Amino acid sequence: MFNKEYDVIVVGAGHAGSEAAAAAANMGCSTLLVTMNLQNIAQMSCNPAMGGIAKGQIVREIDAMGGYSGLVSDTSAIQFKMLNKSKGPAMWSPRVQSDRMRFAEDWRLRLEQTPNLDFYQEMVHGLIIENGRIKGVRTSLGIEIKAKSVVCTNGTFLNGLIHIGDKQRGGGRAGEAAATGITKDLIDAGFEAGRMKTGTPPRVDGRSLDYSKMVEQPGDEIPGKFSYSDETKPLSKQRSCYMTYTSNEVHDILRSGFDRSPMFNGRIKSLGPRYCPSIEDKINRFADKDRHQLFVEPEGWNTVEVYVNGFSTSLPEDVQFNALRSVAGFENVKFFRPGYAIEYDYFPPTQLQHTLETKLVDGLYFAGQINGTTGYEEAACQGMMAGINAALKVQEKEPFILQRNEAYIGVLIDDLITKGTEEPYRMFTSRAEYRTLLRQDNADFRLTERSYKLGLASESRMRKMEEKKEKSLAFVSFLKDTSVVPEEANPVLADYNSSPMKQSDKIFKIFSRPNIAMDDVRKFPGVEEYIQENNLDTEMLEQTEIQVKYSGYIQKEKNNADKLNRLEDVKIPKNFDYSKIKSMSFEAREKLNKVQPTNVSQASRISGVSPNDISVLLVYMGR
Repeated sequence: MFNKEYDVIVVGAGHAGSEAAAAAANMGCSTLLVTMNLQNIAQMSCNPAMGGIAKGQIVREIDAMGGYSGLVSDTSAIQFKMLNKSKGPAMWSPRVQSDRMRFAEDWRLRLEQTPNLDFYQEMVHGLIIENGRIKGVRTSLGIEIKAKSVVCTNGTFLNGLIHIGDKQRGGGRAGEAAATGITKDLIDAGFEAGRMKTGTPPRVDGRSLDYSKMVEQPGDEIPGKFSYSDETKPLSKQRSCYMTYTSNEVHDILRSGFDRSPMFNGRIKSLGPRYCPSIEDKINRFADKDRHQLFVEPEGWNTVEVYVNGFSTSLPEDVQFNALRSVAGFENVKFFRPGYAIEYDYFPPTQLQHTLETKLVDGLYFAGQINGTTGYEEAACQGMMAGINAALKVQEKEPFILQRNEAYIGVLIDDLITKGTEEPYRMFTSRAEYRTLLRQDNADFRLTERSYKLGLASESRMRKMEEKKEKSLAFVSFLKDTSVVPEEANPVLADYNSSPMKQSDKIFKIFSRPNIAMDDVRKFPGVEEYIQENNLDTEMLEQTEIQVKYSGYIQKEKNNADKLNRLEDVKIPKNFDYSKIKSMSFEAREKLNKVQPTNVSQASRISGVSPNDISVLLVYMGR
């Protein structure tokens, strides 16, 4: 069957594997996607949603890079919300509620229509490694498939163990077997491995719920979308989610099962996501809270299955059921399946290079939860980057690396390989020191041209981005050059108790004032005519408003990023021996020898390395 050597083999077809396979194949590499179940490609194992705080920015970046996550999110969406609109644009984050079945179906169909991509359903049981280089994979049937590079995206399947109360069973996801063999091969090759935990809430029958006792959570009145392309359109109708609360009664029922909880009786020893705790962890850690929010999320347009967001748990099924029946609106709830926790193997990401290629085995890449992350979006962007770099390596081209000031993707990967993680890593806007530059609205400006040069973003995407950029900048110039007299501006300013003008001034300066919005500026003479004559769409107007309102902050961050990039240019030789720099702290020498940073900027971000240590390093390197 497999008498050819593939350029790239991708192991696993979750969000990371799907993006990795798409990227490598679209870059012209012969690619094989191997998964245990072809019916579950890009399965939403946990909540039926994409995006959210910082995660929405990542999906936009994937889309700007020519990935599929944004497109699939749009075509399978049942609700759209732009979160944090009350804050500055650096915090705005798009999120969609998805139709779980449509999401997986659309992903599969897109992959099937991708040239250069083959599929095979079977468990990968081992890796073929010879003389420090990957040579292919070995399946559970003993079939050896050769490849020039391999991307491992195993998710929660590596020696996965599912916990429900005091019951345990092997599995990588409900109803699916765990994957074995790969961990042993990697440990034999010298890799360090660890265990992590994640969890999921019960799924229930929506027909058994009383929504009149809950608070409705509709989507945006004017919904947006993820993809910058014209291939998808905003939703014309939406489904609502709902919100309800736990209570002291619910908490007491949950506590009654703590003695059978694997979280508290020692069966689970690994760490779970800090920012997505189980319901038992919440009531234990926040004992002073008499209630917690639960979000009741439909799983699709037509299905009655409902996801109970906020009730992730590994308590015994009877405790889960009795506790949920005490929640307002859930008095007659029927379960589709109980919640559970899952433990799985991961490999500390400090063992990777910025390309996501492993340091120990040439041509082997890791992406997704195998690196200690949590979340569809975090996995998808790693998969895309691993697929891109695996393809570039096969093609003998320069690697593709995004810096921290270029993308949230760059922040995520740099955090992982520089700092490592001992708990499931989740992206937040606070992790990005240049978040004013890394907004969801300008991901196409930042990344489309780079993706176009890789052969991923299409010509039409490139032209669309250039038009948006040119027209937005031209409109900013128009506002800087056009004046308005007090009689025309003061009525608008009075609406916001803003100081009246005493003489003519540029519209740009008035627009810069707090509370003055684009709708106000459009009332000034000549502005609406300019917008209509130049066919400025909503995205162009939004981009213009942000450039006017936040130009000072944006410039300040650009200046800071330029300073950082100077340290990026100070390269450190491969396998540099830090132990010989005696004037550097012992901790710094130990951490630097372990991580082996490629430049001084990366070295400065390693936990335990002080500014004084960096000064010593710069002196030692003649800088």
